[in-house]
Amino acid sequence: MTLETGQSNGTTEYSSQRSEPPKWTVDSVLKTLTHPPPTTPTTSPLPFMHMLTRLKSTKREGWRRFKISYGESISDHMYRMSIITLLAPPALRSRLDIGRCTRMALVHDMAELLVGDITPVDGVSKPEKMRRELETMEFLCNGGPSSGGLLSQVPGTGGEEIMALFQEYEDDKTAEAHFVHDVDKLELILQMLEYEQLEEGKIDLGEFTHVAKRIVTPEVKAWTEDILEERRKLWEETVGRVPKGLPWKDWSEEELKKELKEETQKTLAGLKEYYGDLPKENGEKVNRA
Repeated sequence: MTLETGQSNGTTEYSSQRSEPPKWTVDSVLKTLTHPPPTTPTTSPLPFMHMLTRLKSTKREGWRRFKISYGESISDHMYRMSIITLLAPPALRSRLDIGRCTRMALVHDMAELLVGDITPVDGVSKPEKMRRELETMEFLCNGGPSSGGLLSQVPGTGGEEIMALFQEYEDDKTAEAHFVHDVDKLELILQMLEYEQLEEGKIDLGEFTHVAKRIVTPEVKAWTEDILEERRKLWEETVGRVPKGLPWKDWSEEELKKELKEETQKTLAGLKEYYGDLPKENGEKVNRA
C-alpha cells in the first residue's frame, strides 16, 4: 500500500513495506511545492514573503483530532499571541522588553511553514522536531544546509533578527522568552474555551488544560484562572456538569494528565477514525485533509 504525500509536514510517498521512510529535509518539502522559492539567494524579500502564506494556510493540528475542520491556522495563533503581549500590565512591562516579546511571538512558530504543526501524538521525537525546525529557520534566514537562504542576501538585518528571536524562544532562558512561552499556553487555553463555546458543549477539550500548570508568570496565571473559571461556568450552564480538567488549581500537572488519560485514549481512537487505518513509520504522519 502506498501512502499519500502529507504536504503540511513534507512527507514523501513511500511503501509501508519499507523499513525506513526518507529522512525529512527542507529540500524534500520544497520539491512538493507547486511554486517553490528560487534555488539561489536573491536581494528581493518577495520569495520569503510568499513562503509566509503557508503559515496562513497550515492548520494547527491538535484541534483536527476533534473534527474541528474550521480550526485556526498557525498565523492565527501567533497573531493573537503578539497582541496579548501588548496587553501586559504595567508591573510586567517594567520587567520586560515588551516590543521584543511581541516580535518573538510573531516568529516563534515560523518553522512550521515547512515542518508543519507536529503534535505529541505524531510520534516525532523532540530532538528530531528541533532538527527540522532549526534546518527550516536556517534555510529561511541564513542559508543553512539547504540550497539558498531566502533572507541571506536581502539588505538589512531582518534575517538575523528573526533567527535570534526564534533561538531565544527555543532556549527559553530570558524573562522575555518565559513570558512568551506562557502566552503560548494561555492562547491555547483561550482557543480551547472558544471552540467549546462554538460547539455548545458537544466536545470537551479538557485534555489541553494541563498546560496551565506550566505557566510561571503571575500575571499570565491570573488571566488563565479567569479563562478556566469562565469555562467552568459555561459547562455548568450549558451541559450541567463540570468539564474535564477541573478543579485544575488543586492538582499537579501529573494528576491532571492521569485524570485525562482515559479521555485522551478516546481522542486517539477518533484520530484513527479521522485519518484512516494508515501506519506511521518513523514519526511521519499521513495528512488526508
